[in-house]
Amino acid sequence: MTWSVTLPAGGGVLAERRTAAGRSAKMSDVTTERRVLGIVGCPGSGKSTLAAGLAAEHPETSVVVPMDGFHLAQRELFRLGRMNRKGAPDTFDLFGYLALLERIRTSRDQIVYAPRFDRHTEEPIANAIAIEPHHTTIITEGNYLLHSGEGWERVRPLLDECWYVDCEYSARIVRLIARHIEHGRTGAQAAAWVHDVDEPNSRIIRAGLETADVVIRSEDGRLAFPLPPDWRTPWW
Repeated sequence: MTWSVTLPAGGGVLAERRTAAGRSAKMSDVTTERRVLGIVGCPGSGKSTLAAGLAAEHPETSVVVPMDGFHLAQRELFRLGRMNRKGAPDTFDLFGYLALLERIRTSRDQIVYAPRFDRHTEEPIANAIAIEPHHTTIITEGNYLLHSGEGWERVRPLLDECWYVDCEYSARIVRLIARHIEHGRTGAQAAAWVHDVDEPNSRIIRAGLETADVVIRSEDGRLAFPLPPDWRTPWW
């Protein structure tokens, strides 16, 4: 398994695989200032796995807040005529997500509740994630954190850093088809959805890759935590 990390702002530096433990230890040193880390990538890239792994390093101070909690409800998608392309930028409550990010940054003395997305019912569940005052690192992951159109450009200024997970294409497609089958589609339906919906959305997502602070690459689609040995920030 081959991994590398690209730091676009530093001239495309590559580094060998390293676990997240060292970087997470630096994150835990900052106990009074709240930081928001964005994890972005195409469907099936492994961004949820990375976010969960990072949060697990310091569960007492970290919490994951997925953008997927802001999927519009099935009924609303049907009303708007967007059911056949769920996952596109205009099938999310963007302004609700922006409002949550702003509250996360400014409301430190109270619990802030966030929704999560239930893949089995295909519906968001309100108030399912508690962001408590002791959470100093908020990890938010989703497809359009670096999207520059349709109002999504307002997300990036609310993030301290944004990392792009770049998964090898064939591994990502296999993973996506398997996921759709697991949630009730036939093989043919799953392949059609990936071709007609997931991949057009992926083209939008990939357009933001060059603006990421860190690009995490995998050649086989299995996610680990590759981080550069000499990477330093005040908060991670």
